[in-house]
Amino acid sequence: MSAEPTTTGAREALREASRIVVKVGSSSLTTAEGGLDPARLEALVETLVDVRASGKQVVLISSGAIAAGLAPLGMSSRPRGLAEQQAAASVGQGLLVRAYTEAFGRHGLQVGQVLLTVDDLTRQSTYKNAGRTLTALLRMQAVPVVNENDTVATHEIRFGDNDRLAALVAQLVRADALVLLTDVDALYTAHPSEPGSRAIRHVPDVEALEVDTSRTGSAIGTGGMVTKLEAAQIATSAGIPVLLTSATHVREGLYGHDIDGEPVGTWFEPIDKRRPRRLLWLAHISNTRGRLFIDAGAVRALTLGGASLLAVGVTGFEGDFVAGDPVDIVAPNGVAVARGLVGFSSDDLPAMVGRSSQQLADSLGTEYERALVHRDVLVLLHQPVGSRNGSA
Repeated sequence: MSAEPTTTGAREALREASRIVVKVGSSSLTTAEGGLDPARLEALVETLVDVRASGKQVVLISSGAIAAGLAPLGMSSRPRGLAEQQAAASVGQGLLVRAYTEAFGRHGLQVGQVLLTVDDLTRQSTYKNAGRTLTALLRMQAVPVVNENDTVATHEIRFGDNDRLAALVAQLVRADALVLLTDVDALYTAHPSEPGSRAIRHVPDVEALEVDTSRTGSAIGTGGMVTKLEAAQIATSAGIPVLLTSATHVREGLYGHDIDGEPVGTWFEPIDKRRPRRLLWLAHISNTRGRLFIDAGAVRALTLGGASLLAVGVTGFEGDFVAGDPVDIVAPNGVAVARGLVGFSSDDLPAMVGRSSQQLADSLGTEYERALVHRDVLVLLHQPVGSRNGSA
């Protein structure tokens, strides 16, 4: 893969984008001891104000609630316990949104706080409502500031890091670009401190990427390069380009170039055309209710032929689901290759598995000869980005 940037790339895409989602991490907003860094936050806000003045809409995904609550509560480092993290978040979130409200207010802009949990985005009803709320805020010229609702989220239902949340919100609001601001200036072939490590400026296909992501991020934040690559994979698979760059030079990052016009950061090209929003929800946010196991012929039909899943290609299933529930579709090697909304309940499947449409019609009735999962409500799943000496 080429490590050279395209000649236009991020600069043109960001210049033409009308709606941008910007994510900033905890380590880019706070001091090493915890607590908000006013200068860093003000620099970010001033740049976002300039971007808005150019006619663009901006959605800000901001970490920092837990980090902002550490110092006021007398904590010297991020706590490990969930209850202590939530206590820090409950203090810090108020401080964070107050800081944004005051900073944007000095420029005559209103802030709208949106706190989300995984559960909010796994149910179609609340997923759609979150989208309507964000769209309304943008329409009313407010700046949505989105964060995970750390005060109520549990270990079992967390986004894991705001990088993933940012990619999902970018899909939700149909953004034209996603900008991930972090504490390094680009993606590197290995940790930037490693001998021989070099910056990768252009990634045409994130799924073909192999880098060393084994070393973690800062002590204040929760993420690292692994979560950045996962976010890039989610966004680019939805047709949304991604720029990864340093929050230290926030202005250059949000314009995609430095003062001399040279590209900054790492630019990830979209790898798929935009899918309907319901399919984005299905691919990246939905909680599946079961699994359908399929044979090699069905794998080829789905992945190469764009076909619907018929009962004849199913070898087994697990889970308790009803018609309309999301299910994973699993190849013989145990890897989920697709996800879809199943057309029958788990109670119906024992009499259907492995049988042709004609056999189903003859024995159960014509209503059973339709597809088990129709291609219009089925998405192929991209495999996680590979890495050397680490898991991505």
